[in-house]
Amino acid sequence: MPRSVWYPGHMAKGKRVIHEIISKLDVIVEVRDARAPASTSSPMIKGIAKVKPVIHVLSHKDLADPEKLKLWLKELKFTYAADLRNKSGISFIRAALTKFRPEHRELRLAVVGIPNVGKSLLLNALINKSSAVVGNLPGVTKSVNFYKNAGMLIFDSPGILDPHAEKNAHLILSWLGCAKAEVVGGFENAAVMLIKFLAHKKLYALLPVEYIPDELPELTLERIGRKTGCLISGGRVNTELAGQKFIDSFSSGRLGTVCLEVPGEEPALKFGDDEAVDVVR
Repeated sequence: MPRSVWYPGHMAKGKRVIHEIISKLDVIVEVRDARAPASTSSPMIKGIAKVKPVIHVLSHKDLADPEKLKLWLKELKFTYAADLRNKSGISFIRAALTKFRPEHRELRLAVVGIPNVGKSLLLNALINKSSAVVGNLPGVTKSVNFYKNAGMLIFDSPGILDPHAEKNAHLILSWLGCAKAEVVGGFENAAVMLIKFLAHKKLYALLPVEYIPDELPELTLERIGRKTGCLISGGRVNTELAGQKFIDSFSSGRLGTVCLEVPGEEPALKFGDDEAVDVVR
């Protein structure tokens, strides 16, 4: 499987800034995707949790399988599920955060997580991001911006991926829109692997076409492409475009609710003698 590392400069800078400001904070809020709470964990969170308390927020609860989500809420401590677009669950998160506020000043926190899990949506729900920016806290680089309102001072960090993660760890992130498809060989490859995964897990209802047992996933993707109008000259299917449309429909929840992993599940799903998809890092 082709692989490249997507770790732009702003991620490296964001990681340095978090290390710089962490001593100034009272609590860290980590956002994960409720459809894959293990795979969408921040690569920094284990280190952060050693020095600061951490509250976990599982976003996209409206897109997650409700029964499997309950298992994750039992498994993970200090964890809250939320539909951040509709601000559902925010009151519980606010109540949990107020316990960490010092008596003599506002609560200081950072919202962390990998790309596109809902960090900015959470910040907007906790505090109006159009509020005045407050920078240059004592001992903190002037370029670091905080947002202040409602008794909170919040640092909105950039999404940070693990540049050393195995290629298969990025695969599930590409299905959820948290990593670029180019990292796993493009949309066609990501879609073919997703079809294999859904067939292996017997999640046939999440395919936009009727599942045919033992059909090659490449042929399933071609049928998806024909159904979604991804045709080029000669009536052939543009499989890269078909893969993109399929991944977009899956990640947006238009194909139905799902949890791609559950606590204690086997971490590697093998589809062939030399092929595996790691769904839990």
